[in-house]
Amino acid sequence: MDFAGRVLAWFDRHGRRDLPWQRDPSPYRVWVSEIMLQQTQVSTVIPYFERFMARFPTIGDLADAEVDEVMALWSGLGYYARGRNLHRSARLVRDDCGGRFPLTLAEVQALPGVGRSTAGAILSLAAGQRQPILDGNVKRVLSRHRAIAGWPGQTQVLARLWGLAEALTPVRRPGDYNQAMMDLGAILCTRTRPGCERCPVANDCLALAEGRIDAYPGRRPRQVLPRRVIQFLLLRNQRGEWLLERRPPAGIWGGLWSLPECGEDEEPDEWCRTRLGYPVRLVEKLHPRRHSFSHFELEMRPVRLAPVGQLALVAEGDNPAWYRYTTLMDLGLPAPILRLLRDMGDEDLEGIGPSSELSI
Repeated sequence: MDFAGRVLAWFDRHGRRDLPWQRDPSPYRVWVSEIMLQQTQVSTVIPYFERFMARFPTIGDLADAEVDEVMALWSGLGYYARGRNLHRSARLVRDDCGGRFPLTLAEVQALPGVGRSTAGAILSLAAGQRQPILDGNVKRVLSRHRAIAGWPGQTQVLARLWGLAEALTPVRRPGDYNQAMMDLGAILCTRTRPGCERCPVANDCLALAEGRIDAYPGRRPRQVLPRRVIQFLLLRNQRGEWLLERRPPAGIWGGLWSLPECGEDEEPDEWCRTRLGYPVRLVEKLHPRRHSFSHFELEMRPVRLAPVGQLALVAEGDNPAWYRYTTLMDLGLPAPILRLLRDMGDEDLEGIGPSSELSI
């Protein structure tokens, strides 16, 4: 039996068949799931996907929503550009495609945040098209099976893997095959302690034959991440509301609401007077916290401030603005900021949102 046949036979017996996006694999549902699954484990995605679909059951519902509502449901999932790109794409589909999700590779790849592998997954899983995929699990399976040395992020290695994925993807049942390859990497051909004795393609796996499973795929060259130090300002007004600012659309936590920030060497009280026009006094500098992103380490230095006199109460929707519990629930807040606010002892914040987040 050829490679694809063995993989499909294994999938028919052991593959995952009851994931939420498999129950009604429309292009819209599969697209949302594939975006959420980028750099994120299935177990983490499932509750987010179900909440997202309950609120936005169609692409039109997503397109008509405000970005704050979308990002509030994304809060804690990490890699926030994905949520913004979903919203942008939904509006493009609504305005340029009559609300119908496109079904050609070029059109799907043209959507913000959709690369070749994601487009291939959407079209094969939802439309039965013969499109290869190459996510992290598939890269690992193919690298080991054919002993393809080198880090898959390198141009030449990636080209070899794409060529192999294209050659092995069958005409019959391409969607099942792609799901099977993702399942094979997630269930058996794992990064550590793979289940080679149960693998359907172990008999001709070159890495196994060499006794060098751990050598494939090659590891990314090690790099020392730069460190950024930012002071996060904790300021409440006379009504117990927190001062929040909306972050710029691009960059970390793009488009989300967060605490005001100032640089490592700036004086927080002077920064508030100069930038915000608020007279405040420094209460205390709290213990620093660390948060890792893919390209740098963030050292968060929380600073508690107290108002001097009565602070102006700006209207919600301004930037910056004051927010309480009831409105925080409707905002997209980065999980580290939400944890920080919880730790300040505000009982109103108990139970808001998720408590963990992946790095961006």
